[in-house]
Amino acid sequence: MPPRQPDPHLIVMMGGTGDLAGRKLLPALYQLARQDLLGPSWQILAVARSADLDDAGYRIWAREQLAGAGFGTDDLPGWCDQCLHYACIGKGTPEDYGALAQKIATVEKGAGLPGNRIFYLSLPPVAFAPTIAGLGEAQLGNGPGWTRLVIEKPFGHDLQSAQHLNAIVHGQFSEDQVYRIDHYLGKETVQNLMVFRFGNTIFEDLWNRDRIESVQITVAEDLGVEDRAGFYETTGAVRDVIQNHLAQLLALVAMEVPLAYDAQSIRHEKLKVIRSIRPVLPEHVVFAQYTAGNADARVIGYREEDGVASDSGTETYAALRLDLDTWRWQGVPFFIRTGKRLQRKLTQIAVTFRRPPVFLFESMGTSRLQRNCLFITLQPDEGFSLLLDVKSPGEPFTLQQIPLGFRYADQFGDLPDAYQTLLLDVLLGDQALFVHADEVEASWRLFDPVLSATPQIQTYPAGSWGPSAADQLLARDGQIWQMP
Repeated sequence: MPPRQPDPHLIVMMGGTGDLAGRKLLPALYQLARQDLLGPSWQILAVARSADLDDAGYRIWAREQLAGAGFGTDDLPGWCDQCLHYACIGKGTPEDYGALAQKIATVEKGAGLPGNRIFYLSLPPVAFAPTIAGLGEAQLGNGPGWTRLVIEKPFGHDLQSAQHLNAIVHGQFSEDQVYRIDHYLGKETVQNLMVFRFGNTIFEDLWNRDRIESVQITVAEDLGVEDRAGFYETTGAVRDVIQNHLAQLLALVAMEVPLAYDAQSIRHEKLKVIRSIRPVLPEHVVFAQYTAGNADARVIGYREEDGVASDSGTETYAALRLDLDTWRWQGVPFFIRTGKRLQRKLTQIAVTFRRPPVFLFESMGTSRLQRNCLFITLQPDEGFSLLLDVKSPGEPFTLQQIPLGFRYADQFGDLPDAYQTLLLDVLLGDQALFVHADEVEASWRLFDPVLSATPQIQTYPAGSWGPSAADQLLARDGQIWQMP
């Protein structure tokens, strides 16, 4: 069956000259166009504040961005001239949005488009509310065709701000028009979590408190704050990663079987998981900051970074224990952690299974049996690995853990970028991989008290796996951080 084609449409990139537009959105759209996945007819209108650009100037800028992303330059001029346009939004006054409405109408008329529109807010979070209000006041959310609004994370700074932003969004757009994007959900391995669980009974039958001892989810970065210190000082690890990325990964791991593979059913089950998590106890939280690295003297600590206060209390690392009050997961601890300047870049889910009730091989001189552990690696080197105990050849009688693994690259080659997947879903009107307003608010309800409690800030050397307090958090349950 040939892939479903999107309707003819116009993509309006609010913040079209920004870093996200240049690094991610334009390359993803160009790839989709090369694969003939954007539909029979479409145009792209970039919107920004610069009055020095016009259509021609923006096309030159876009060619430079695409060439910098590694695309060949032969067909870039033709592609850019064919589909890219530019509009200046000025100071964002009602008159500016009125002029934007006229530019949209001109582009649509010139390309013979029916009025289907996607507004992608590739903007700083502080610009979300005024931009949404401006679009609504100019009646741009009520075009002659369908309209879809794409909002990047973070969606709010806390529960109150998230509720306020939801109210502004719903004042201009209905929930079925809104696509809150979390790029982690566009990764092939994340999408395959449901196939892995619900398409393979060997795992779904084991996916419960009777067989699983603990679940760990790690999102580790080896870089520091780089040039984002100003943003990070007011954000921290919980707001930047845990409240969104990690909460969504946990929900997919722990959710029940949805009634169908559609947005409403999947969102319903994810929301049930988030709402089932008990309030987080203070003793189940570890916050920390990285200090200068031991191995490399050039790596400075967080408080020495440009733009960071010398007495900063912002966490660059957070580890939490979460407990779910559900029939399936009662008594199974979920440990989540994220941090900057850790030993290596890694996003991984580790599912540790219980030991056999009787250790059969102790009489053979083998003193311990390892737990079976399933590793689901989301980045880099996406794939799955299940550690199994086998007998080593020869004597004495010893056991060794061997991985039974699968790597996506070996089977399928390079995987599509998450933004390609998510943009195509927006074009097709599929909200299954996007976050509902209720999920956002439920997640903030859970993590707001953690932030309000202001846990003591530990330290860890750059290049390590975090503070010793995080190891102790697991040790209370007889656990260690699992690594393949």
